[in-house]
Amino acid sequence: MSARHGRRAATAVSLGLAGALLLAGCGDDSTSGSKATTTEAGGSSSSGAGASTPEAKAVAERGEPKVPTVEGTTTELKITDDVVGTGTEVKAGDTVTVQYVGALASNGEVFDASWSRGEPITFSLDQVIPGWSEGLVGMKAGGRRTLVIPAAQAYGATPPAGSGIPANADLVFVVDLISVP
Repeated sequence: MSARHGRRAATAVSLGLAGALLLAGCGDDSTSGSKATTTEAGGSSSSGAGASTPEAKAVAERGEPKVPTVEGTTTELKITDDVVGTGTEVKAGDTVTVQYVGALASNGEVFDASWSRGEPITFSLDQVIPGWSEGLVGMKAGGRRTLVIPAAQAYGATPPAGSGIPANADLVFVVDLISVP
């Protein structure tokens, strides 16, 4: 195991499954960019970043998305804006607060969803898998975006232990952008 993957695994254990699924292991062992912001179950935000913004309200009103079916495998990141937001636009390296659902592209099996935990997550795009770092740039707060991420831009041969993600799996995430703090 490389030092990079060793750091990712050690940091993933300290953050739990939600943080582990987003960590890219970019060499930063800090967990400060992966703090979760708590909301009430059902998606209505009672505290945290952007709780009373029009964008946060739009995300809460839409509620948890269904992950679309994906046929075949992919070698390129596919980005689809399901809903175009009206708020601040994400730039490379920004910190964002999102709700998301992640599933295996091969069978649609959901392996993680911030919606189920009733809390969005806040993180820096410098601390996530490349598919998220690239896939969220240009998205506007209040929007919903579907990312179909090839294995090479996700976890490749070394997914987080206990994540339910097989090696070399393509992933699908539906991401609701609450804010760019």
